[in-house]
Amino acid sequence: MEVLVVGAGEMGSWVTQVLHPQFEIAVTDQNRSRATTLAQAVDGRELPLDSDESTEIVCLAVPISAASAAIDQHAPRAEMAMFDITGVMREPIESMREALPARERASFHPLFSAANAPGNIAMVDDQVGPALRAICSVFETAGNDVFETDVAEHDTAMESVQASAHAAILAYAIAAEPVRSEFITPVSQTFEDLIDLVLSGAPQVYAEIQETFDGADAVAEAAANIAASNPTEIEKMYEELSEQYWLTTNETYRFGFPEKWGSRC
Repeated sequence: MEVLVVGAGEMGSWVTQVLHPQFEIAVTDQNRSRATTLAQAVDGRELPLDSDESTEIVCLAVPISAASAAIDQHAPRAEMAMFDITGVMREPIESMREALPARERASFHPLFSAANAPGNIAMVDDQVGPALRAICSVFETAGNDVFETDVAEHDTAMESVQASAHAAILAYAIAAEPVRSEFITPVSQTFEDLIDLVLSGAPQVYAEIQETFDGADAVAEAAANIAASNPTEIEKMYEELSEQYWLTTNETYRFGFPEKWGSRC
């Protein structure tokens, strides 16, 4: 089977490298030179963005803001299936349902940058058959943990694990003053490492996350509440949070899965 990868950016390159050589690859992008370079790296072919040539599977590796338009444009090119890796799920799933009612559809969200692969991949199985099960299986073979979710759970989770998390890290980067290395604490070093991780990513991606998901306002409100609290209130806050985090860590594995889930494919 051949997969048409729409988008030759960071995640388009990642998915292309993961799917090759189990699938034949075609690549299309607004930048035809970039698409050609990526296609040649996997012995694939470059297709013009406005071509009507079809493939068995179409993968959308485009920015969140371009997802719906890309689905409308490229749905006719998907003979069997379409999936996206845009990072949001409600809008792509709704658009794919309308554009491809009789074909396989799924939304995958790699919860990592390409440089940090492999990792966890969230999946909404909207209408999966043999083509997308094969895609899922290749993701797992590459060392990723694919887990099922639904649109509401995923997009709500992104408010915390992406929008809020990124806002908190960027806020610390903005607020913290430079200090001599001797003053670095384990906590501040952790933040320094997180700042390096976030700032190594693509600014456009982080901007789209903040535009798409709520979360930053909650971080700002929490910081304002901490700043306005007296010592007794701060102590109570620490105690309540310690108990809350212990419970959620043990009940929902806030800090990661305790073991690999069985195959989702």
